[in-house]
Amino acid sequence: MKYKKIVLAGGNGYLGGLLANYYKDKVNEIVILSRHEKETFENVRTVVWDGKTRGKWTAELVNADILINLCGKNVNCRYTEKNKAEIFASRLLPTELLGMVIHDMYEPPKLWINVASATIYRHAEDRPQDEESGEIGSGFSVDVCNAWEYAFNKFDAPKIRKITLRLGIVLGRSDSVFPRLLNLVKMGMGGKQGNGSQYVSWVHELDATRSTEWFADHPELQGIFNCTAPVPIKNAVLMHIIRKTYGIPFGLPAPQWLLTIGAIIIGTEPELILKSRWVVPKRLLDSGFVFKFDNADDAVKDILKKG
Repeated sequence: MKYKKIVLAGGNGYLGGLLANYYKDKVNEIVILSRHEKETFENVRTVVWDGKTRGKWTAELVNADILINLCGKNVNCRYTEKNKAEIFASRLLPTELLGMVIHDMYEPPKLWINVASATIYRHAEDRPQDEESGEIGSGFSVDVCNAWEYAFNKFDAPKIRKITLRLGIVLGRSDSVFPRLLNLVKMGMGGKQGNGSQYVSWVHELDATRSTEWFADHPELQGIFNCTAPVPIKNAVLMHIIRKTYGIPFGLPAPQWLLTIGAIIIGTEPELILKSRWVVPKRLLDSGFVFKFDNADDAVKDILKKG
């Protein structure tokens, strides 16, 4: 066992499940902070918190090897005023609470990874955006990202190492974006979306989880890191790869006007599809991290193989 304890705040979702499965044979105990009780399974234990107030759960943080904060309402929804408020609160309140608790701790977690979003960068079709030269964008999603990262850094915590993990679109078979794209392909609607020239900054689910262990094993690393595969691709190319790998040669395209109407019908925002996220993981690569899936062809083949 390499680690004694890992704490996953808000860890009952897709990413939390990936991380719990990844670490279950590498750690003595995994603690998930959740609003809902759940039975202990193997070495994974759930502790109830509300993400707003201190409680007995704070004891779980003492001297933990890794704390990973995954809290946040899914942004795959219409940006109504109610949903906007929930998107902000579900990220800011738990993050600030963790910061306050850790600030007062004598033995805080050794490493705190806050899973943020690569959508903080501007719409980019002209050049890639990295941690050093990338330009912050504008709009609601970026406002959320900025406020979230500010909340993460709001309280001084000299005894703890902190990583802001700007995560790209996680590709996996069980949840997130990939199953939805695959369904479009199956229905013959897996062509380009919009003009198809927007970049997709993706990362295979295994590399997303592996990166957290990389940070734990390299105590010299801290600050902001992009977690995206080294080779972003355009939307049209990604859809072609999924069609080709699945064995469907043709897919109807979805022009922007149709996406706008469709987004209203299914309750989401067209920005999630149309924004060009050309983000690269410069700091991860410079640190020596090697992606197991650095190109979309291999990633999609692996995901479909596991289906």
